[in-house]
This record gives sequence, structure tokens and C-alpha cells, in this order.
Amino acid sequence: MKLLIVAGPPSGGKTAVIRQVIKNLPEGSLPAFLKIDVVHATEDQEFAEEFEIPVKKIYSGDVCPDHMGILVLEDALRWAESLSRNILIIESAGLCLRCTPYTTYSLGIAVVSAISGTNSPLKMAPLLALADVAVVTKTDLVSQAEKEVFRESIRKVVPKIDIVETNAVQGTGLRYLMRRIADHPDIGPDQIKLRGAPPLGVCTVCIGKKEIGWKNHFGVIRPLDMPEPLYRGD
Repeated sequence: MKLLIVAGPPSGGKTAVIRQVIKNLPEGSLPAFLKIDVVHATEDQEFAEEFEIPVKKIYSGDVCPDHMGILVLEDALRWAESLSRNILIIESAGLCLRCTPYTTYSLGIAVVSAISGTNSPLKMAPLLALADVAVVTKTDLVSQAEKEVFRESIRKVVPKIDIVETNAVQGTGLRYLMRRIADHPDIGPDQIKLRGAPPLGVCTVCIGKKEIGWKNHFGVIRPLDMPEPLYRGD
């Protein structure tokens, strides 16, 4: 079974790209789809009705959605295998841009919008840096010069990443992405792990402390004028 993990900022075009991928999968492909979001999503219902494929959805609530994806990935793989599926597509909410959901054996697809600003790739460096393919959407809404500047911004983050430019609503330009998916190997026998190190662990803000000011918190903290975080005991 192949594993595709699609990540990117909200409204960047992830769902449109996945829709085109499913439409253009080769004969014999049996996809399953998992949507991870925070409080609301309808993509699972849309794909179930449009393509008649098995779907699941999970809301992360108070948990980072990319962390939630790692927690449920093993269950999702077992679910897809139990249905004799040969490709599992996971769409992450990808809200913080610092967590990266890509794992070993997966094809990591980062979806970014060409109209998000030429500096936006620099602001989501980890999400791009560990991906296999960067899919730039909404390219029909910007000029050729803007596309080239955006492409170079991505290259500053990941010099050798494959870049696919598309108007995902129509599916133009996705032929190379489909070849990458077709050539990507199935999941191997080794344990699946995250590709990169996640951000530092739970902080006191994450567990519910509401007071402002680093002196009211402990664990990993950072005063304004300190260049690096430090650890402060209870």
C-alpha cells in the first residue's frame, strides 16, 4: 500500500489537489482517505459521495492536528489494509506550519498557494523542507514573473525539491505529480517514523495556564530579549 501525506496551510488547495489525484489514479487503484482537522471539515463526505471510496475524519480539538495525525496513523493504516485498499491519502490541517506530518515510506506533498505572498515559503520552512514535492496552486491568478519569484522562494528553503505548478480546480500541470505517485514504493517492513524532529514538547500554555509573562510559566520559556529558549523549573 502506498501512503500519501498532503499538508499545507488552510485554503491553500490541498483538497482540490487530492480530488485531481483521485480522479487520475491509474486503473486498479483503490484509495482510502483520512481527513484530519481541528473543529470542522466536510472533505470526507464530499469524497465519499463523489468517488464512493472509504473515508474517515478525526477532529484534533485541543491537540495539534499534526500531532493527532501521528497518533492515529497506525490505526488508519490498519483500517485501509482491512478494506484491501492499496493507497491511503491523508490530508492534514497543517495549521502551525512548524509541525511536519511526513513519515518514512510516505510521499510527502506540500501544497502552497501562489497568491499567499512571495515570502510565504520562507515562513513555512519545515513544512516544505521535509516534503518530496511542492505543489503550487492557483498559478492562473498570478503573472509569470510572480510564479518565478515564488518558485525561487521555495528553492531558498529546499534547493532540490520537485515543484509542480497547477490550477488544481482544472487539474492542469499535475502529470508529473501523478508519475511520482505511480513510482513511489509501497510501505516497507520497517517501523514508520516521523522524518524530522517535532517542536519542543508541551508547555504550560498548552496545558491551560492563562497568565501572561514568562515568570508565570515553567518548562521551555523565552523572555523577549533572549535569543534562545531556556528551561525554567517549577
